[in-house]
Amino acid sequence: MEFFNPTYYTQVYRKFKAIEPSAHREIVRFYEKEESKILRLDFEEFFEMLVAYVDALFEIGAYRKHLTLVDVVIEKSINHNIKFYRNQDLFQKMLFRKAASLFNTQDYTKAEYVVTQVYRMYPEDQTAMLLYQKCRLKARPALLNYARAGGVFLFFLSALVIALEVLFVRPWYAMHVPLVMNVRNSIFIFACLALIIGFGSNYYLAIQDTKRVHHSKN
Repeated sequence: MEFFNPTYYTQVYRKFKAIEPSAHREIVRFYEKEESKILRLDFEEFFEMLVAYVDALFEIGAYRKHLTLVDVVIEKSINHNIKFYRNQDLFQKMLFRKAASLFNTQDYTKAEYVVTQVYRMYPEDQTAMLLYQKCRLKARPALLNYARAGGVFLFFLSALVIALEVLFVRPWYAMHVPLVMNVRNSIFIFACLALIIGFGSNYYLAIQDTKRVHHSKN
């Protein structure tokens, strides 16, 4: 069912409509100041202002606040059979933004679960696919931690060899300088490889996971 505009307008609603839709912080301030009045409005006016407030919270990066209310919008849209709102699929938009807020609050497991539902219901949604892929990039922290730790250790070891080369080998054992240079260059290369392989493998696995979800839908 399409969402219809109310046929009459209260004072608080008129004040709300005077705010530019892109003035997200002003919308947030207005809603929070007038919340007690807004909650007493008829559903049409209340719902429009609630959606605008929830959208504004997301736009300004207030993701934790957004998460406290986005489910309310989803629930009310289902209960009132509001499928499209301002030419958008409201359920799809709110569910995706819920996943994005979860991701931005570092709740990657829940974000992945929610965005998987979005992607399976709306396989043409490329933003959902990209968010799912980003979630999968965060799904193997041990792999990234090992790669990062190995790389840092080898970089530190390379720096230590350089210090030994400058302080001891060059002044006292000049004939061994080529050997020491080869050693520290090799260590540096291995450090780079550890990072490249670790992060590259994680990216490859995330791509494969995304492809599996896509193919399972097809």
